[in-house]
Amino acid sequence: MKAVGYQQSLAVTDPQALLDIQLPEPVAKGRDILVRVNAISVNPVDTKVRQRVQAEPGQYKVLGWDAAGEVVAVGEDVTLFKAGDKVFYAGCLTRQGSNSELHLVDERLVAVMPDCLDFAQAAALPLTAITAWELLFERLEVQQPSLKHPRPVLLVTGAAGGVGSILVQLARQLTTATVIGTASRAETKQWVSELGAHYVLDHSQPLIPQLDALGINAVSHVASLTHTEQHYAELVKLLAPQGKLALIDDPATGIDIMPLKQKSISLHWEFMFTRAMFATADMQAQHQLLSDLSRLVQQGQIKTTLKQTLGTINAANLRQAHQLLESGKAIGKIVLQGW
Repeated sequence: MKAVGYQQSLAVTDPQALLDIQLPEPVAKGRDILVRVNAISVNPVDTKVRQRVQAEPGQYKVLGWDAAGEVVAVGEDVTLFKAGDKVFYAGCLTRQGSNSELHLVDERLVAVMPDCLDFAQAAALPLTAITAWELLFERLEVQQPSLKHPRPVLLVTGAAGGVGSILVQLARQLTTATVIGTASRAETKQWVSELGAHYVLDHSQPLIPQLDALGINAVSHVASLTHTEQHYAELVKLLAPQGKLALIDDPATGIDIMPLKQKSISLHWEFMFTRAMFATADMQAQHQLLSDLSRLVQQGQIKTTLKQTLGTINAANLRQAHQLLESGKAIGKIVLQGW
């Protein structure tokens, strides 16, 4: 089968960074389903793994943790799917990725994709939607007003990226929080506003004066999606007592948690691969999460965050997608479709 992989961790500008290859067709066993991949999307995790993780000697590492396609075979223990089902999912970081014609994935991480979307539109959603959902509802627990936060205010830094593009929608549609996104360019500010943010701040400028201008003196919840180390000191200042701070990026310099103590601010990490990597008892929650997301899309409450399609799935197009992500200029999601 066709696939795209690599053997050495190289700069994306190197033609050997990603290669068109042929691999044996996998066989579904146990709770795995075999999916014929029709579309994939590319995420920052793809670029990080390519840069940091070498392939096993003599083998190829296949990236890709977002896919939409059709089930062609199921393992003997599968109960949730059958051949012919159209599905979408994000897979597991510790297994071969979805940048291949055929891909094995545990059924507990998969859901039937929304009928109203095509494969490309569906492939844009899983990884970022799972991340956003878990961050918003399981880590930050932003849902209804509480005694601690009678008027919840959610600040989403880097809201125009893949995770932010879903998080803003989920927060606006499913919570009572005032949703504030940050962006720095005219086109990204417009995108965040269109997704439903009540206000959009410029994260290239100090945030507190911009909040003051809105009459907001503190926020109850912060979702820090990028460049946490640059904003951290100000985020601690603008968070309300007993507020919550969640992050998904990898702060280059680390962060000092001591400033959180006086306000009893809680710190949360979100890593959507945790359930799959450790086969947690609640692993199937991701199947249910994506099923709920599919329903929300069908009802018109959530829209796909597909922003750019770069052609068919091949090494040259994937290198282009990686370059765009590494530039920090991507808006929404980048998708490739077909072989």
